[in-house]
Amino acid sequence: MVNRTEALRELLDGHWAELRRGSLDLLGKLEPVHDLPREEHRAWVLEQMGVLAEGGHPLTGFPVAQGGHGDVGGSVVSFEVLGFGDLSLMVKAGVQWGLFGGAVQALGTEEHHARYLPGIMSMELPGCFAMTETGHGSDVQHLRTTATYDPASGEFVVHTPDRDARKDYIGNAARDGRLAVVFAQLVTGGGQHGVHAVLVPIRDEDGNPLPGVTIEDCGPKAGLNGVDNGRLSFDHVRVPRANLLDRYGDVAPDGTYSSPVEGANRRFFTMLGTLVRGRISVAGAAGSATKKALALAIRYAEKRRQFTRPGTGDEVVVLDYLTHQRRLLPALAHSYALHFAQEELVHALHEAHGGEQDDRRQRELESRAAGLKAVSTWHATHTIQTCREACGGAGYLGENLIAGLKADTDVFTTFEGDNTVLLQLVAKGLLTSYRDHVGDLDPWGMARFVADQAVGVVIERTAARAIIDRLVSGSSDALLDRGWQLRQFEDRERHVLEGLARRLRRASEDDAFDVFNAAQDHVLHAARAHVDRVVLEAFVAAVDRCADASARELLDRVCDLYALSTIEADRAWFLEHGRLTPQRSKAVSQAVNELCGALRPDARELVDAFGIPEGWLAAPITA
Repeated sequence: MVNRTEALRELLDGHWAELRRGSLDLLGKLEPVHDLPREEHRAWVLEQMGVLAEGGHPLTGFPVAQGGHGDVGGSVVSFEVLGFGDLSLMVKAGVQWGLFGGAVQALGTEEHHARYLPGIMSMELPGCFAMTETGHGSDVQHLRTTATYDPASGEFVVHTPDRDARKDYIGNAARDGRLAVVFAQLVTGGGQHGVHAVLVPIRDEDGNPLPGVTIEDCGPKAGLNGVDNGRLSFDHVRVPRANLLDRYGDVAPDGTYSSPVEGANRRFFTMLGTLVRGRISVAGAAGSATKKALALAIRYAEKRRQFTRPGTGDEVVVLDYLTHQRRLLPALAHSYALHFAQEELVHALHEAHGGEQDDRRQRELESRAAGLKAVSTWHATHTIQTCREACGGAGYLGENLIAGLKADTDVFTTFEGDNTVLLQLVAKGLLTSYRDHVGDLDPWGMARFVADQAVGVVIERTAARAIIDRLVSGSSDALLDRGWQLRQFEDRERHVLEGLARRLRRASEDDAFDVFNAAQDHVLHAARAHVDRVVLEAFVAAVDRCADASARELLDRVCDLYALSTIEADRAWFLEHGRLTPQRSKAVSQAVNELCGALRPDARELVDAFGIPEGWLAAPITA
């Protein structure tokens, strides 16, 4: 008979259980190191990259034709697992095999695959993903680096026109990278055709910068100092025409430009859409780091004693205090919820890779990825800080690991897309008609498409719709009734979206920016309400498919805690809009308290079910 912890773990492992456990075994073979000087840390990370390559870690997502396994969803899962270990190693792996290798795979043709992917997988060809510029981070469409085609020589001339156009924060650039995927404005025949990717060698085999390439080290960072982030500038660097990653845009020998995708805007979004795996991977990695922090904090809270119980003289275990439960257990419930939402997102990515996607479904995937990345990384930042505080001074010591997690994950909220910008994209995608239009993301364009409708909005249906409909149709108004919880989440999303649509319909071409700018808080609230609802529905579906009765009962309570703590966090809205009375609002908080108390005995089991290798939890506070 399977015990409850193992049943929980089987559910968490999901579709890629065998791969996940194999990746955990490989991670468990790596020997953790702590507090290395920067250069030693970088050297250790590079060495461990070789160990991962030898263990087959990078093969999962690459094409079968080049020796990979062709499992895109599995590649995200194996990357998530690295989040339980050294996060510099995880990020370095993400740069090499996810961003650099992923760009060659997604934007290149079979010729590029055959030439470059074997070396990328084996680490014989370390490389960079050079998109972000000092002056343009989120606004990728207006990058200033240029790749100008010279028909006389059959070469592209890659150039950095000014300091703001240098490639910044580029992983693998400062020390190890030899080839960079450089995103630049493609110019040929006197015309500009938008952002394209060009392969630019940056170092020779001895590690020296090539002529025309300037490489700077970004220097010490708040965290992730095992990753060699650097800056790249190009002074009229020439590369062969064949170095253009030309799946979506090609230049003939005479300089004639052609593309299978019509329109510069559509082409741009099509190219970026192929790179959505990186954003999904960051969400999963943030989730793993958060689970590790919770495992450390809850283990410590079960043994740490503070103050005496009146009449007994016995010191009280800190996890017995409601205030401590309130700190950690709702966060743990949110981590479970986000795990199941991430699993659904990875499935969607995997299915999209396996067949042709229309524009609407591709936009849905990109929107879901943007929203979940934002919410997951903010959750990581908040929860890891909470875990640090919950461990007191011990949590501040490097040897107890949480301080390192806090420093290393802080940047997650801004890389692979600034979270605030990402939530704006989510809200735009939810407004009726916009999701079917591939065009500008400017405020007037958005307002114009909203105005096409009578105030229509889209409540995107998830895969759990049949389960949701059944629960809602038979629901009461009890706080612990799942149907009531689902109704509250969907009603909030619809109301906030409709209000946003009404505000934006007032815009004209002359004042569109001002109208949109004035509604920014509304935009972010709409996106967050949408993501919360999608996450809850994913959790509900997971509980429904749990085969073990005891595990399902436990998960049911964890799901209650996620739902009610989310409502509690936004209860000002529910009160202001008449969805909760003051008395009922108080009852929500009381129910959260009671759920925390009920789940306190199960806290250790819930974190043990994550399956984190014990070697990566080895800290004095857990001994």
